[in-house]
Amino acid sequence: MAIFTGRIGIAAARSYNSMVRPKSKEYRRSELRNPASKNLDRMSALKIVRLMNREDGKVATAVGRALPAIARAVEAIVKAIHSGGRLIYVGAGSSGRIAVLDAAECPPTFGTPPSMVQALLAGGRAAMTGAVEGAEDSLANAVHDLRAIKLARNDVVVGICASGTTPYVLAALQFARKRRATTIAITVNRNTPVARLAKILIATEVGPEVLTGSTRLKAGTSQKMVLNMLTTAAMVRLGHIYENLMIDVKASNRKVSERMVRILADASGKSLSASEHALRQSGHNLRTALVMLKLHVRADEAGTRLRRAKGHLRAALGE
Repeated sequence: MAIFTGRIGIAAARSYNSMVRPKSKEYRRSELRNPASKNLDRMSALKIVRLMNREDGKVATAVGRALPAIARAVEAIVKAIHSGGRLIYVGAGSSGRIAVLDAAECPPTFGTPPSMVQALLAGGRAAMTGAVEGAEDSLANAVHDLRAIKLARNDVVVGICASGTTPYVLAALQFARKRRATTIAITVNRNTPVARLAKILIATEVGPEVLTGSTRLKAGTSQKMVLNMLTTAAMVRLGHIYENLMIDVKASNRKVSERMVRILADASGKSLSASEHALRQSGHNLRTALVMLKLHVRADEAGTRLRRAKGHLRAALGE
C-alpha cells in the first residue's frame, strides 16, 4: 500500500468535479431511504436484526446477477498475472478497507508475493483504523499512488466504490486507462461515473441500506463477496490450488502448520505421520511433499519433476 501526495492539472480536476457534482435529486440507489426501515429507531433489537438479516438475503442474489461480469474479470486478472502484471485494488473508506483485507490474505493463503495483489487505500495506513479528512476526494493522491507503484500496461486496476462517484477511485481508473491498464469497477450503482471508466463493470445492485447511506452494510457485504471470488477463482486458474486444497499455503503459525499436515494427508491419501515426515523432508514445501508421497520419490527428484513441469503440480504428477 503506497501513500503519496502530489498535483494534477486544474483542467483534470474540473473534469472530475463535473463528473461527481451532486444532482438536484439523488439518483444513487445506495443513498435512498429503505421503506422497510423507516421506523428503525422504534424497533426492538430482535426486529432490527431480523430486518437486517432479511435485507442481507438479497445480497447473494444481487451478486449472482453479476456472475458473468465477475468471471470476465477473473479471466482478465489471470491473463495479466500470466504476463507479469499485478492486481491492484483502489478504494476509499469501507470499500478500501475491504480491499486491503483481501490483498493481505493472498500471500498466506496462496503463497503469492505481496506485490502480486496490492491495495491502495485513500488516506493510507491511517485510514485503516480511522477517517482521514478529505482522503477520498483527493484526485492527486490517486495518481501519485499509482505512479509510485509504477503502474504498467499489463496490470489490472480494480476500482471499488459503492457510490460509483468517489473521486479518488475515478482518478485512479482514469489514470489506469491512460496507461492502458485493464480497468474493472465494483459498485452497487450501475449508472454512475465509475461505470464509464471501466472496461469491465461489476454492479451488484443491492438496493437501499437499512441505515440510509451506510454502505458498509449490504454494499460492503457484496464487495467482500466479489473480492472473494476474484482472488480465489484467479488463484485457482493460476494453479495455486490442488483439487480444493490450499497447496501453497504458508506456515505462519502453529494452527496453519497443523493444517498443512492435514492438507497433505487429504491430497495424498497417506497418514498424518507420513505426511508430517514428508513435509520435513521437503523443507515444508507442500507441492514437493505431495509429489514425493504420490510418486514415491525423494525430495530432490520431486523438486526436479516440479521444475521440469514449470511448477505445474498436475503436470508434475502426470495427472
